[in-house]
Amino acid sequence: MRNAASTLFNRIEFPVLLAGLAIAGGLWGFEELMEVARATTPHAFDTEILLAFREAGQPDNPVGPPWLEGAMRDITSLGSASVLGLITAAAIVYLLLIRRPGPALLMFVAVAGGQMLSSILKFDIDRPRPDLVSHLVDVASLSFPSGHAMLSAVTYLTLGSMAARFLPGRVTRIYVFALAVMTTLLVGISRIYLGVHWPSDVLAGWCAGFAWAMLCWLASRALQRWRRQSDSA
Repeated sequence: MRNAASTLFNRIEFPVLLAGLAIAGGLWGFEELMEVARATTPHAFDTEILLAFREAGQPDNPVGPPWLEGAMRDITSLGSASVLGLITAAAIVYLLLIRRPGPALLMFVAVAGGQMLSSILKFDIDRPRPDLVSHLVDVASLSFPSGHAMLSAVTYLTLGSMAARFLPGRVTRIYVFALAVMTTLLVGISRIYLGVHWPSDVLAGWCAGFAWAMLCWLASRALQRWRRQSDSA
């Protein structure tokens, strides 16, 4: 029994194992945060962090120098639907031009599916935007999960994983993937700084986005392996 388990573990590639752990952790984290979102009163975790981004006793005044507010508005735009849509379209066209229909399909399914999933979750949980501090940008949709955080995770992680596949050298691949993760984190933090999301909204967006991106990557990897086996048969 132990030998069989050891053989099975050896057959599982390390990236696949990491992706599986990311999916499991993301789903568990999202479920826990969903309970926070459905509570009748804001959790202390949410209120304390949100107020930490404001001057003491001044909920309309964000912390930091004046230029930081403008920088956060610029960063948050990296997770907007228009910017992510342009990035996705450009990536898909490029992949089709270099005759990579599989990755192009993965990009489309990951981002379009993530958008649909985000909208469904927002409608189902129906959490209003925070009113504890002023909103520094205009918002109209529901709050949980953060669409900016979720779709940034889906788009940039999918791009990072595909780019790493074609880049030479392990250090370069790690750098590109780390850059994708850093961009995702900055977009989420900007949503809290601007006062338009509770911290739990952003955490839930990251959890759902990471899980969905890794699930799409695993599905694409399994499909590629099946095709190679079919071609060699």
